[in-house]
Amino acid sequence: MKVLKFGGTSVGKPERMHAVARLITQDDARKLVVLSAVSGTTNSLIEIGDLIGKGDPAAATAAIDKLHGSYQAFIGGLYGTPGGLAKGQAVIAEHFGFIRSLTGKPYAVKESKELVAEGELISTQLFIAYLHETGVNAALLPALDFMRIDADEEPVLDFTERELGKAIAAQPGVDIFITQGYICRNPGGEIDNLKRGGSDYTASLVGAAIRAEEVQIWTDIDGMHNNDPRIVKNTFPIAELSFDEAAELAYFGAKILHPFSIRPAKLYNIPVRLLNTMQPEARGTLITNSTTEERDIKAIAAKDGITAIRIQSSRMLLAYGFLTKVFEVFQRYKTPIDVITTSEVAVSLTIDNPVHLDEIIGELKAFSRVEVDRDLSIICVVGSFSLDRHGIIARVFNAIKDIPVRMISFGGSVHNISVLVVTEKKNATLNALNEGLFQLAEAH
Repeated sequence: MKVLKFGGTSVGKPERMHAVARLITQDDARKLVVLSAVSGTTNSLIEIGDLIGKGDPAAATAAIDKLHGSYQAFIGGLYGTPGGLAKGQAVIAEHFGFIRSLTGKPYAVKESKELVAEGELISTQLFIAYLHETGVNAALLPALDFMRIDADEEPVLDFTERELGKAIAAQPGVDIFITQGYICRNPGGEIDNLKRGGSDYTASLVGAAIRAEEVQIWTDIDGMHNNDPRIVKNTFPIAELSFDEAAELAYFGAKILHPFSIRPAKLYNIPVRLLNTMQPEARGTLITNSTTEERDIKAIAAKDGITAIRIQSSRMLLAYGFLTKVFEVFQRYKTPIDVITTSEVAVSLTIDNPVHLDEIIGELKAFSRVEVDRDLSIICVVGSFSLDRHGIIARVFNAIKDIPVRMISFGGSVHNISVLVVTEKKNATLNALNEGLFQLAEAH
């Protein structure tokens, strides 16, 4: 069985939902299909929740009316029979009745998560009704029945494996199963969500749970590109990546995939394929534990919003325990470190979450001198660099010889060379690397 995940843009219009139905019914293979909310819905629900939380029921009702109207138009284009339209109307009436009920009661975290979950619940119920209208043998498997997180907000994979396995086995005659991405229940049985990686994470988790043949992530981009196509011209999709390379790219800014989302698939060696709903014939990107790709440098990604912190202490830097003391400060404030370099006189590191920056600096100043640099970007060059037999370092830095670099990191991973630049130089850096590492290489 394959797992196919479709994002919000892939189901964002009636005609796109029709296209998804054609994709999943083009052969007789059994499939488990994971759907996101219709594009724009989650943001609208968050806005509605904010208005309810602020005690403005009139504004919340107006926002609900607007979203309700968009769904009325949506189902008008989705169904082709009176019976199908009636089912769609019933789905809309039920869910918007619940959404409206939230405006008249106390609103807290529990209610906010229930509200946001409505996006996935609506999209899957509308889609299964459309499949039934067109005669497709499909069944809805509610994710809230088999997706659980523990007290640390980590997925409970053995629970998913057991409960999902039972649900599928109970319907041996069904060819296509539909479920929701992103949503789950917490240890108290309340509606919650996976947060990191959302629906992609769901697809990888259920793929691992059922030992899927393959997990397919369908978006509106034809695979992982070698650079950011919004900034750089002449980018191209990467045919193959290893799980480690894909995780590095995702962590350092590639928007098509969240770094956490492929971990379960990697654990069970289940291939992940990134495909384009708008161009289903495109090859996309295949992610596995090993690749046959000969290119040593695969791709470039950028991560904005970076803050660099330089920590210097002539008294303690070389003393045993100095770095431990530094790291303990960041641990106390649950602030991950992205890049770190050391010298005889200082430690420089970067973070992407400045929420507790003032407190961190305050504690560091108790035993060191601290300098802070904001508005930076990490540029990450990803590939297979275990031997550097092709002079990869020289090629990277020759490409950006005219770019001022604030920090360099290489050696922590055999798949990653990272440089830190001011954000205003990010676009120039991405274009220079694209020219020096890909276009010049192709020319030769």
